[in-house]
Amino acid sequence: MKKFALIGASGYIAPRHMQAIKATGNLLVAAMDPNDSVGIIDSHFPDAHFFTEFERFDRYIDKLSRAKTGEAVDYMSICSPNYLHDSHMRFALRSGADAICEKPLVLNSWNIDGLLDIERDTGRKVNTILQLRVHPAIIELREKVLNNKNKKDKYDVDLTYITSRGNWYHQSWKGDVKKSGGIATNIGVHFFDMLHFIFGDLQRNVVHTRTDSKAAGFLEYENARVRWFLSIDVEDVPESAQEKGMRTFRSITVDGEEIEFSGGFTDLHTRSYEEILAGRGFGLEENRTAISTVQFIRTADILPLQGDYHPFLKK
Repeated sequence: MKKFALIGASGYIAPRHMQAIKATGNLLVAAMDPNDSVGIIDSHFPDAHFFTEFERFDRYIDKLSRAKTGEAVDYMSICSPNYLHDSHMRFALRSGADAICEKPLVLNSWNIDGLLDIERDTGRKVNTILQLRVHPAIIELREKVLNNKNKKDKYDVDLTYITSRGNWYHQSWKGDVKKSGGIATNIGVHFFDMLHFIFGDLQRNVVHTRTDSKAAGFLEYENARVRWFLSIDVEDVPESAQEKGMRTFRSITVDGEEIEFSGGFTDLHTRSYEEILAGRGFGLEENRTAISTVQFIRTADILPLQGDYHPFLKK
């Protein structure tokens, strides 16, 4: 049984990490969050120590690491706001624990280089949650692409993801580009990682729109041309979906064929933990392409709608 600590216990994604720790037969011994709305812990690990001050959490983790009775934390799960991931991974490694970090790993690619240095210095490892890489439908599509040696043209892909959010979003850290990285980073980075995972190295990156609530552009990979559209604006949900009361719309088409991967999302964190615990987790370098992609999108010039652009931009 491995011992875990968790940073960001009140966040949206934290329960999935708690579930994954429990489902893999391990123990959460300590959790930390400045917000004390963390009653969800009772459903999983009611005996876990909880801290609202990082300094007290730090002291407790240090106390466990110095104990000679095998109490040291083996893994530290990081579910904190995006801009704090880098600092919290450094803390985990220097505390003698391996890190398991939510997406996005970091906001800028140069942060990866610093973390690689700390991995070498400490002998510990950063593992990342790239959950779509373990989704059966995505694995199947990747194998199809890799095995299709006879295809002469690149695949044509449309990626559309609309997950509407209320006014609270823009007042939270998620609405602050310096803290979240913006729309493409906050809700899109795992899709960009998925595209790289399936279709190979990124060759071209064009941005057609970038606002507080949406972003869109064109990406060209070794094996695909991708028109993408991301939004948190409910008005972007197609009318046919809105009429059914839907506030979220997700679609990926490859050469006009819809890829169904909506199911199976809830247990991908547990699957990711299983792979990490078996020594097959995704490390720092696996994140570099996706992080570089969203880093560029954040500051790139906005180009006019010419050539390949997402059809939702015609509205």
